[in-house]
Amino acid sequence: MAKSKGHLIHDYLLIVAGTTLLAFAITYFYDPNQLVIGGVSGLAIIIADRAQTMGVTIPLWLTNIVLNVPLFLLAYKYLGRQFLTRTLFSTVYLSLALWLTSFIPLPKDQDLILSSLFGGVISGAGTALVFRSMATTGGSDMLVYILHRVFKRHSLSQLLFVIDGAVIALGLLTFGHIKTMYAIIAVFVTAKIVESILEGVNFAKAAFIISDEARAIAQTLMAELNRGVTSLNGQGMFTGNAKNVLLCVVSSKEMPKLKKLVKQHDQSAFVIVADVRETLGEGFKEEL
Repeated sequence: MAKSKGHLIHDYLLIVAGTTLLAFAITYFYDPNQLVIGGVSGLAIIIADRAQTMGVTIPLWLTNIVLNVPLFLLAYKYLGRQFLTRTLFSTVYLSLALWLTSFIPLPKDQDLILSSLFGGVISGAGTALVFRSMATTGGSDMLVYILHRVFKRHSLSQLLFVIDGAVIALGLLTFGHIKTMYAIIAVFVTAKIVESILEGVNFAKAAFIISDEARAIAQTLMAELNRGVTSLNGQGMFTGNAKNVLLCVVSSKEMPKLKKLVKQHDQSAFVIVADVRETLGEGFKEEL
């Protein structure tokens, strides 16, 4: 029970941290520069601008709550109660964070390229932290989770990119093509940051080694690199001879040494090196 409670606290702390980062990116980088980066926040920026031309002030936090009501009604049908409870907390806290961060003093001049880049990094990190807690900040994030139940072949970041693109199109009509192009940069950076955090940034290398000296090579790799080696059964289709294919996963910095050790035993060894996005288990990071 204590462990479950600890995990729950951990998840809600991620939600608080993620929504705070997202709110800061919106109020400090996006809203002042009229960068419509998609989602409810993008719609809120457009609504606030249109209302301002009519002499009415509509704060972002209020629009965030109003637009999320119909989305919650839709999500109730498709998503679990625990997911919606966390998302409700996240959405309400985001509105609070938007209100709190609105008091942060803004610089007189902001560079659009820096705003789009740093806004994308910060909002991407915030969104990914919320996703990792099995929640969303509501709005397009919640819609992404609903669509992901149907389009499972597409990643969350890809679906997010498509939905945000539709909102950006509205921003194009409102703020023109220059700011829209900078907004697209921000969306692209956001998607990449989300993907990197969700799928892992602990890059490694997988080496597939085909050699007649497979046993000797395996013993050397295990001794010198302190890495596990797996032997896979293979067959040369041209000769019909059985082959042992060694699989060894190492860090990027260990790859030069691995290749050197292989060549010590067999100069003609066939080595295939592949990128590994994420590695979990002994010798690598533990799963969160």
